[in-house]
Amino acid sequence: MARAAGGALLFGFPLLMTMEMWAFGAHMGRWRLALFVLVTASVVYGLSRFAGFREVTSPLDDLLDTAAALLVGFVVAAALLCMFGLIGPQTAFREGFGMIAIQAAPASMGAMLANKQLQRDRPRGDDEDHAGYPGQLFLMGAGALFLGFNVAPTEEMLLIGFRMSAWHAVVLVLASLAALHVLVFTVGFAGQHDSESHLRAFAHFTLAGYGLALLVSLYVLWTFGRLDGGLSEAVRAVVVLGFPAAIGAAIARLVV
Repeated sequence: MARAAGGALLFGFPLLMTMEMWAFGAHMGRWRLALFVLVTASVVYGLSRFAGFREVTSPLDDLLDTAAALLVGFVVAAALLCMFGLIGPQTAFREGFGMIAIQAAPASMGAMLANKQLQRDRPRGDDEDHAGYPGQLFLMGAGALFLGFNVAPTEEMLLIGFRMSAWHAVVLVLASLAALHVLVFTVGFAGQHDSESHLRAFAHFTLAGYGLALLVSLYVLWTFGRLDGGLSEAVRAVVVLGFPAAIGAAIARLVV
């Protein structure tokens, strides 16, 4: 649990220090927040299959590990928000709970991954190698969610999209695909052999990973109400966020 708390701090600190996150937690629609907590819990449960607290697990063990990681995430988020003076006795319950819940998402993911990232011996280090193709896609989606979530709440996402032209968007899409493909080929994924061609890896991992990154970006931006403008602005915002999300999808194997 101490290691899990350390992982929650490591993964949650960037967003705990972000002003936009405080505002979103206080004012976000409760049904969007509830859905986001449910999605987070599902991702944490999936991560427990590859980097949980136990070397050998059953579905019940994974469920208990998920509950423990969520608890650690909520406790760490609440403690830091109180320490920073952002919530206190004068804070309305609805606002305080929302701020804690939205900050607990990255902290819970960090708590689940702490056993692998902060432990010298990693007995479960090769579990993801046996995940199969669907499992690898899940890991890519989790990586896209984590890295994309770190920048999605900021105003800069909308500002960059506003200042981009259509040609800028096309170049950014190509750059995202290129960066993802280079990282995929460098890091390597299960089922990807040294003799595998770039074209096959591009079809199996790069295109699929970028598609997941765009879907994750669309969902996260919708969660934060960033798609309430016109269609053109929404598309450009998704493309902009898709770049860090694609990087997160590509390096998921290094993190998980």
